[in-house]
Amino acid sequence: MRKLFVRGAVIVLAAVSATAVKAGGTYDTGASDTTIKLGQTMPFSGPASAYSAIGRAEAAYFKMVNDKGGINGRKIDLLSQDDGYSPSKTVEQTRRLVESDEVFAMFSSLGTAPNIAVQKYLNIKKVPQLFPSSGASRWNDPKHFPWTTGSQPTYKTEGRIYAKWILATKPDAKIAVITPNEDAGRDYLAGFKEGLGDHVKQIVSEAVYETSDPTIDSQIVQFKTAGADVLFNECTPKFAAQAIKKAAELGWKPQIILPAVSNSVGSVLTPAGLENSVGIVTGAFEKDPGDSRWADDPGMKAWREWMKTYNSGADPADIFNVTGYTMAQLMELVLQRAGNDLTRANVMKQEQSLKDVELPMLLPGIKVNTSADQVTPIRQLQMARFNGKSWELFGDVLGE
Repeated sequence: MRKLFVRGAVIVLAAVSATAVKAGGTYDTGASDTTIKLGQTMPFSGPASAYSAIGRAEAAYFKMVNDKGGINGRKIDLLSQDDGYSPSKTVEQTRRLVESDEVFAMFSSLGTAPNIAVQKYLNIKKVPQLFPSSGASRWNDPKHFPWTTGSQPTYKTEGRIYAKWILATKPDAKIAVITPNEDAGRDYLAGFKEGLGDHVKQIVSEAVYETSDPTIDSQIVQFKTAGADVLFNECTPKFAAQAIKKAAELGWKPQIILPAVSNSVGSVLTPAGLENSVGIVTGAFEKDPGDSRWADDPGMKAWREWMKTYNSGADPADIFNVTGYTMAQLMELVLQRAGNDLTRANVMKQEQSLKDVELPMLLPGIKVNTSADQVTPIRQLQMARFNGKSWELFGDVLGE
């Protein structure tokens, strides 16, 4: 009887142990039965600080998730560090997050140059670099960087779309282009020139700027003098607003094209002057909170309720709050699908297995798709024109 009892006890303990393992799951550094620790760097200070709204929105979204019990019962601990949009600071903060704070993955760190500065390091460490807030084409290179993914449409794709739109609507355009002196600007310019093809000679003036520059006024004067009637204003928010305002001060009225990374009504068009922004076109992949067509949209209603409850201090006209909300939803989905297998390899596998996912604040027809060879989840845009209050969509959904 005693032997039977002992044997039975061993069997019961083994069963309990197996159940505990199954319930607890399999973990890599930064994940546990109770918590998933994510890291990110954001420009809470410096020349690109307008983008920090994205990081604040993501933190607010995960606060909501945690209040509802977390993801598969685990709370999200998002550690967001200020890098001032300085790559050297990004390296410092990312090393701290990985080596001292021991995060499970990096999520939505902002900026092309900052993310490039840590891409090799994170891949050597085999720490996922998920959904960087940048459209650089290098994020879609799983062969060389298997632990990196993209997030939004690539700058090359976007640049090609704008060039083709110009040729279709203003075939004799005299074009001026301004880009930041970094990889993001070079990507945009490469795609733009590819889209122009033989018409690249219609670019009558090109200029770059440094993010440390106080203004870009001299470049805008240069463009007017060159006789340009189209301006591809491929600048980060602060400088994009400066370009619009300066053009108005000069009495120069080109057709202005803004990139998706700087089409915020709150952070760009308002400081530039809404009256100066009428007629500007852009590419969009998210619903504009100012567009009345979404007044009764369930996704927009849920977003507005979330803004009131969890992000009440933020500007509801700033689409960067939509971006943060959407990227956090995408991260939530990947972690949900990872289940109890919270290994970094499985999270990468889940990111590469998204099929026709519809997120509530993406424009209709824009779906999330990934594979082992294509790790950029959002690859489509729709053109939009500013009417003085909001962006009005036109044309078809375009993209790869």
